[in-house]
Amino acid sequence: MNFKLSLALGASVALICGAAAAQESPTLRKIKESGTVQIGSRDTQIPFSYKTGAESAPIGFTNEICLKVVDAIKAKLGLSKIEVRYTLLNSTNRIPLVQNGTVDLDCATTTNTVQRQQQVDFAPSHFVTNITAAVKKNSGINSIADLQGKTVATVAGSTSMQLLRGFRKTENIEVQEIAGKDTADAFLLLASDRAVAYVLDDVQLAGLIANQPNASDYKLLKDVLRQEPYGIMMRKDDPEFKAVVDQAVTEMMKSGAIDKLYAKWFMAPIPPRNVNLNFPMSDAVREAYKNPNNKGV
Repeated sequence: MNFKLSLALGASVALICGAAAAQESPTLRKIKESGTVQIGSRDTQIPFSYKTGAESAPIGFTNEICLKVVDAIKAKLGLSKIEVRYTLLNSTNRIPLVQNGTVDLDCATTTNTVQRQQQVDFAPSHFVTNITAAVKKNSGINSIADLQGKTVATVAGSTSMQLLRGFRKTENIEVQEIAGKDTADAFLLLASDRAVAYVLDDVQLAGLIANQPNASDYKLLKDVLRQEPYGIMMRKDDPEFKAVVDQAVTEMMKSGAIDKLYAKWFMAPIPPRNVNLNFPMSDAVREAYKNPNNKGV
């Protein structure tokens, strides 16, 4: 072999190795080196991600899906064990903390939107919800239009706030917004009569109401501002990691495992008060499981 040919082959090998290194998943590499998966959680999003005590680990529907993803990551990396660490997130810091690597998976109730897809990636949608409002039954409010001139609670940084503002412009009604820092904080605004309505996802409102000692005092309006898909959020531009996550979630849907998980969290008593949300699977959720996708709204 002459010197020039040897140099050429050496350069080709270097290019191939360099390309392989460039394609290596930074998230999987980080997880393998640390032996740890960082999960973003919540403390009040019943039944998706919540805590039953100050020192307890998060539990819930989305959390269990993410733990199945962790199993898939462990298998992919050939690890005998893997540690799960939780970071409590909220609506305003969840995207930045995914982007900067503080958490690997956001496992709660983040809506998959086209706008957010510019910043992060989403796994196939694991839930589809309706944005509506909760009110007290004695409030006299029976529709979104009845909120004219009233104070309405939302969660800071949520899509519900954006939808409410859009509805105001379209329907030409005036409401006063007041924001809670998280779902439980915003519910207190309604419970304490600082707001007459609370705009949020119907399933989260149902969970919050079900766990109130005076649950029968509240109702959900039939008006729907928009249907929204929930997706597990991860960093962009890491296709190898996304492929592992997507496959794990899709397999749960195709095998029927996610149906059993749904029954556990939405159709049976759940901690801490053993309340049954009695929230049957909607046609939109069934369709999401039949044809897994991560389309944003």
